[in-house]
Amino acid sequence: MKLNSALAGLTLLLVAGAALAQPVYRNVDKNGKVTFSDQPPSANAPATPARAGNVVASTANALPFELRQVVQRYPVTLYTGEECGPCGAGRTLLITRGVPFDERTVKSNEDVAALQRLSGQNSLPLLTIGAQQLKGFSDAEWSQYLDAAGYPKSTQLPAGYRSAPAQPLVALQPAAEPAPAASAPIAPAPPEAPAAATGPTPSNPAGIKF
Repeated sequence: MKLNSALAGLTLLLVAGAALAQPVYRNVDKNGKVTFSDQPPSANAPATPARAGNVVASTANALPFELRQVVQRYPVTLYTGEECGPCGAGRTLLITRGVPFDERTVKSNEDVAALQRLSGQNSLPLLTIGAQQLKGFSDAEWSQYLDAAGYPKSTQLPAGYRSAPAQPLVALQPAAEPAPAASAPIAPAPPEAPAAATGPTPSNPAGIKF
């Protein structure tokens, strides 16, 4: 009886081991949906054995959960201009602290007008944290509002994170093609003058031609 029990136990272990060793296949349907199964995909789809620990989607550039929540609630935008020392200082503060932000540059007359409508003035830099506007750079004030919004005091950005490049405040519009010039109406030809008489006339009895 003991021998039979041992053999039965060994058989169960072998079956379990075979089940554990069975390959797992990654299936992708025509809509891009990914599923995992112990059944190989159809002949129309390539079979890709999946191993434990494989990461389906790369999260190298994804923000940490808590930081992502803060960014969604209180997005940060920095408005800058050329040859603006305080603008550079504000940008450095945000980068050093690891605050994800969008940068909008103010260069053209359209940009200046848009900044005037946004903030009521033309001075730079301008920082917005959610709906809050901070006009002019102040390390202490900016840090205070970033703290209140929940941004970490030191960077928590993942390695390889890259901010989006700065964009004009007013999106550049493609130059419109000039409209084709309207063709001038063709003037009717003036009526031809009657041909002068070539023979002698009462005023020119000799028929002289000029």
